[in-house]
Order: sequence, then structure tokens, then C-alpha cells
Amino acid sequence: MKYKNITLSLILILSVLLVAFTYTRNSPVTDFIKALDEEQLEKAQLPFDDLSRETWHFLPGKMWPRKGILLKDLNPKQKELAFSLLHDHLSEAGYKKIMSIIDLENVLIEMGQDKDFRDPNRYFVAIYGDPLKDDLWAWSFEGHHLSLNFTITNKKVSMTPRFLGANPATIPIGKKKGQRALKAEEDMAFELVNSLDSSQRIKAIFSTRSYFEIVTSNATEVGPLRPVGIKFAELNEEQQKHLLALINEYLSVMPVDIAKQRRAEIEKENLSEIRFGWAGATEPGEGHYYRIQGHSFLIEFDNTINNANHIHTVWRDFDGDFGKDIIREHYLESSH
Repeated sequence: MKYKNITLSLILILSVLLVAFTYTRNSPVTDFIKALDEEQLEKAQLPFDDLSRETWHFLPGKMWPRKGILLKDLNPKQKELAFSLLHDHLSEAGYKKIMSIIDLENVLIEMGQDKDFRDPNRYFVAIYGDPLKDDLWAWSFEGHHLSLNFTITNKKVSMTPRFLGANPATIPIGKKKGQRALKAEEDMAFELVNSLDSSQRIKAIFSTRSYFEIVTSNATEVGPLRPVGIKFAELNEEQQKHLLALINEYLSVMPVDIAKQRRAEIEKENLSEIRFGWAGATEPGEGHYYRIQGHSFLIEFDNTINNANHIHTVWRDFDGDFGKDIIREHYLESSH
């Protein structure tokens, strides 16, 4: 009986190790890391506590050099693996949205802008820590109008700050004329603000002039902004559904299970206190801005630059940006 128990224990341990080994061997981040040569890996992989992990921006790569390795410095197979890593950390809809934003660099080139400045390969991949042996690691994908920051510990994943932009917001020329990378984020908000009655609009529209830029910019850490706009509790049932659908649109970039979990966390908070605030024009073609703020999160959207054809959006988690909350849990639960 004693030997039987020992044998069963050994089988269990070996099974766990085999599963772990198989996951590590087959994971997109492992495939990407192992495909890099020594010089490339030195650029791409950084210590987890490197200050650049919490430094981000949405400016073009030429204007704001990042740490990490550029897509243009990867061969075709390595680049394919980099995009597989990105695909693995997004929903299918999210991945397509990100790729459409990157492709806008080609549209800007078609519109006559500098090819070197508007380069769809000038996006950076940076890995923090060692995913092959560490329980806690992070990585980022960043360049013009994209800042995607992932923190991973065991089975938990943080995905903020999360910045998506679009220039042009509506493609004005060429084969893709009329296409809009961030269509839903804009149209759904217009529908909501224009569904409000006169008394609701007085509460929701806190300024007749749009902000030129998102208020929080590229701050490393943010807290709740001034509470403006109309509360969730002051909307009718259809408007409440519409606001939740708009929030879901931002969450839909994330893998379905992670988005579902984050949505459940928001619903556990005081939904009645979520605010929808608007500034600027309430029809397309003129500058407009909105924010959605809850107990734990902030969404900002602006479309003012380039005659209101240039969108910036951001999702911030007050206690979770750069995985602060799950990192804290990790160290509380670990032995180090």
C-alpha cells in the first residue's frame, strides 16, 4: 500500500510537470523568445523591474523611441511569431482592430506622408522578466496609436493601460475609403448622447468645447478624474443597456474569458455611480470628447484633431494599471 501511494504520487507529479512543460514549450511567448538570436534577445528581453515597463506613449516610433525590439528588425518568421504572441493575448475582434490600426500607417503613406516616419514595422515588442521560468512576467506591444501592456502571473492577466487610436478616423481616399478602425466606439457614444432628453443632456454635457487630447495623456498612474456627466442611475433602462454595451465594446479587445471576468467585476461595483460625460459637438464632423468613469476604471475618447478625423481612446484601471493589483497578490501569496 505504501509503495502504491508513492507510485501514484510520482505519477501525479510527473503529469503536472508534463503539462507545465508542454504549455511552456508550445506557448507563443516561448516560441518568440527561442526564435531570437542573442543580439535580438538582448534588445527584446528586459528585467521585470526595468523602469520602461511603466513608461508608455502613443506617439510614432520615430518621435518616441521605446525599449524592446522593432518589428522591422525581425525576419519574416520572427515577425509572424510576434504577431502570434499578440493574437494569443487578444480576442479575434481585438486582433483585427489592432491590425487595422497598424495598417493606417500605410494609409498615411498613401496620403503622401513620409514612408520612414509612417512605418507599419515601427512597432516595438518588449518582454519583462523570463516567461520560461518566472511566475510573474510582462510584455508590451507599442507604437503609433497603440500601447498594449500585459502583465501575467500564474493564471491572471492584466491588460492596462490600453490605448488605441486611429488616424485617419475615417479613411478619405483609396481602396479603403470610408473604413473606420474605431467605428463602434464613436457611433455608439453618439447614439447614447443623442438619446438623452433635455434634462439628461444638461447633466451629461459638461462642456460645449471638446478637449484637444485625452486628459490623462500618457501618465504612468492615474486616479479618478473630476466626477462629471450623468450617472448610470439617471439613465432609463434602454440607455443603461446602451452604456453597458459601449463599455463592452472596449472590453471586447480582450480575450473572451478575461473580458467576462472584468465585466463581472464592474457589475459588482456600484453601477449606479458610473458616469457618462460629454464635451463638444454631438454630431460627427466637429470636435467631441467623452469619458466613462466607474469606481475602478476610466475610459476616455477624443476626436478633435485634423478636423475631428483623428481618434484617441484609452482604458485605465486605477488599481490595476501595469498589473499593480495582481503583482501585489502575487507577492503576498508567494514565498519570496
